[in-house]
Amino acid sequence: MPKYAYKALNKDGNEIFGIVQAESQALAINDVRSLGLYPTKVREATKRDERLARKEKKGLDELYFGGVKTKELVVMTRQLSTLIDAGLPLLRSLNVLVSQLKACKLRDILRETSDDIQQGSTLAEALAKHPKQFDRLFVNMVRAGEVGGMLEVVLQRLAHFMERREALKRKVKGAMIYPIAVLVIASAIVAFLLVKVVPVFAEIFEEFGGELPAPTKLLIAAGDFMLYKWWILLTSINGTIISFKVIMKFEVVRKAWDRIVLKIPLFGDLVTKVAVARFARTLGTLIASGVPILQALKITRETISNSVMQNAVDKVHDSIKEGDTIAAPLDETKVFPPMVVNMIDVGEETGQLDAMLGKVADIYDNEVEIAVEAMLTLMEPAIIIVLGGIIGFIVVSLYLPIFTLGDQINN
Repeated sequence: MPKYAYKALNKDGNEIFGIVQAESQALAINDVRSLGLYPTKVREATKRDERLARKEKKGLDELYFGGVKTKELVVMTRQLSTLIDAGLPLLRSLNVLVSQLKACKLRDILRETSDDIQQGSTLAEALAKHPKQFDRLFVNMVRAGEVGGMLEVVLQRLAHFMERREALKRKVKGAMIYPIAVLVIASAIVAFLLVKVVPVFAEIFEEFGGELPAPTKLLIAAGDFMLYKWWILLTSINGTIISFKVIMKFEVVRKAWDRIVLKIPLFGDLVTKVAVARFARTLGTLIASGVPILQALKITRETISNSVMQNAVDKVHDSIKEGDTIAAPLDETKVFPPMVVNMIDVGEETGQLDAMLGKVADIYDNEVEIAVEAMLTLMEPAIIIVLGGIIGFIVVSLYLPIFTLGDQINN
């Protein structure tokens, strides 16, 4: 198919250069207009034009930082589903979306996707070229939708899935904001007391002489350390973080750590529930969209961060490969809760596995919210007790010598 180079004006009046594929110059002009541009010049493309177009595209890619937000992907996916459901061809639907979007990375990706489809690629193949924005789950569901002729339905499921997944992330992250904020503020207060207040009292105590109580000596030493040797603390923290990341790259260490995490009171229970909710939501969505079960399990495995849970999914995959069910190997792993195993077993027997997995995901999304609230309820008094103890120690250490100042002055 011939390629045509074009110069056009966008809605802001800026000149845009690019290349489109079309059967004729008239069709090329229509394609440029469908992008929301006003063509000023359209001609057959030369090799030099193609190089310039690639260079300009590379410059645009480097211009946008931070990638594409999940919210943008959700909106785009819903809009694309609606346009296709309304009867618009896929290529026309993509061009409509491109024309609606302001200058951003997603618009450039959709424009490139449109060009790839013009050249004969499927939507899944075009999206697979952008793995940072469209993961394997997204691409495989789109591929299944294209093969099954229900792309608009699959896109709606994808948008719903991403919304629920993002909501779960927000619940967990939002729950940690309060305790982290309290710890940061309290740490700043303690550091201020050690660096600014304690040295002043230390000078006063030195003027009177005499033996200081042990708590006061410890406090003054801590203040001197924060004032003159803070870099040791900073280096130690950074070294600990780097060392942890390095040793976690070893599979044996990572597996042992993941086992320990699952056994930590409250926190381990929360990790399990988050993993179960993600497993059920992802697998159910993939199966409902027509993705083969073995491929769906491989994709689902990648969405779980805990290696113990990943091994459980691997056993299910191997078991199904040999003709077994999902519930039996899940039960043997002793990682997934019995209720989840029973619900999956019922889903397999009734032929409604995708619907049952959706119910499991809904149940455990609520369980995650309850577990987060319970953990916060226990963390709040614990944080208050610890911080109260630290500040109380500082106050007592500063006032202990004052009680003996009278005797020292008389002497």
